[in-house]
Amino acid sequence: MSELDVQIPSAFDPFAEANAEDSGAGSTKEYVHVRIQQRNGRKSLTTVQGLKKEFSYNKILKDLKREFCCNGTVVQDPELGQVIQLQGDQRKNVSNFLIQAGIVKKEHIKIHGF
Repeated sequence: MSELDVQIPSAFDPFAEANAEDSGAGSTKEYVHVRIQQRNGRKSLTTVQGLKKEFSYNKILKDLKREFCCNGTVVQDPELGQVIQLQGDQRKNVSNFLIQAGIVKKEHIKIHGF
């Protein structure tokens, strides 16, 4: 009884997978993350981060807004850099748009949420 080989279950971390992938210093793939954030009630917000810096975020935003008939903005975040925010759940629409426009390849897009 002096030596207990009992493992105490730790709390489930829903972001452990994303943190493990981000911590890989040798990874050559740069992912574009498309996420959804719940606001209040049925309202939601779609965020796009990880686009290459040579792209004009404002031009991409303008085309996204025109294509999906929604409002949006580009937010400067100190950790994440520039992030595109769109109103509503536009995850599938945004990923299809980025692939068809040739901005990102399909294997470099990660869709998060629900």
